[in-house]
Amino acid sequence: MSPGCGAGVLTGIWLTDAAAAPMRRVPSARLLAGRGLEGDRYALGGGTWAQYPDLEKQLTLIDAADVAAVAAEAGAELTPGDTRRNLVTTGIDLPSLVGRWFAVGDALLFGMKRCPPCTHLERLTGARLVKAMVHRGGINAAVFTGATIAEGAPVRPVTEQEAAGRGAPTGADRPVPRIVGA
Repeated sequence: MSPGCGAGVLTGIWLTDAAAAPMRRVPSARLLAGRGLEGDRYALGGGTWAQYPDLEKQLTLIDAADVAAVAAEAGAELTPGDTRRNLVTTGIDLPSLVGRWFAVGDALLFGMKRCPPCTHLERLTGARLVKAMVHRGGINAAVFTGATIAEGAPVRPVTEQEAAGRGAPTGADRPVPRIVGA
């Protein structure tokens, strides 16, 4: 395991059923293999970035400390839901999960890429967030094994061996992350 990539905790679950609609927090939800968060816009086939590759749009994660840092730097009131990310975590270095298998509760995910901020987010919040979020935007992940998750669930890296044992694709079939704005 790389430094800073120990276990963390899921502290919030956010979703919305339509692009640009307000996010709502739920205490638990189901992650669907190959789709994302049940009831969320991307799992339903919509969302502002629906045209992006399937593995890159299923789920987004952000660190609670990054949300607080962005709010302070931007001088804006900002909730985790305002970032439009699905899962909020604490205690785990999310960027280190890009290109790796990890678990949220019993669900198996793969870190596909960093999730850079966009001007769409600024339009929705009315705050200038792009600069403050450049290295704090979280990550995009693909769901390979679904499960019901709840706030308080552990978030931890998973070895290749454990992922393979859980039916994850390996070798030439293994997902390929996209490195953006490292």
